[in-house]
Amino acid sequence: MPGKLGRTAEERVALLRNQASELLWYGKITTTKAKAKELQPYVEKIITKAIKVYDDNVEYDEKTTDKKGKEITVKGVKDSPRKLAVRRELMSKLRDLQEVKPFTESKKAFKARTEDIQHPLMEKLFNEIAPKYAQRAEEKGQGGGYTRIYTLGARRGDNAEEAIIELV
Repeated sequence: MPGKLGRTAEERVALLRNQASELLWYGKITTTKAKAKELQPYVEKIITKAIKVYDDNVEYDEKTTDKKGKEITVKGVKDSPRKLAVRRELMSKLRDLQEVKPFTESKKAFKARTEDIQHPLMEKLFNEIAPKYAQRAEEKGQGGGYTRIYTLGARRGDNAEEAIIELV
């Protein structure tokens, strides 16, 4: 029995995952007004969770030996257990998108740039989007309000109300 948006719960969750991923990746999507209104709180909760833990990292020392047998200590940074838990939760709520090579970039440069990035959408969320909105919340003294919906009017063909949802 179809429910909200004329879809079953499983289909609706898949739709929200796909649209939330596209919105976070591109910053703006065009969809129907009903879907945009369903998507808005879904995306805002994801961004809020990312903001709470984006700078929660742990430094560690790793001892290795070089070719000559000399012991070297290398400092590294990794996610804290709390950040890792949030990252995994958000990965279950989003679809992982892969970065596309621009025409102007060489294949070698693209591989070098994306070599150590396993989940590009998660990296973008924690390294670009969350710090931007955390700084905005600090300046304005308020959280939330990360998305905006513009109504476009009726779509030709099925007369569905169209809207643009974008990150502010």
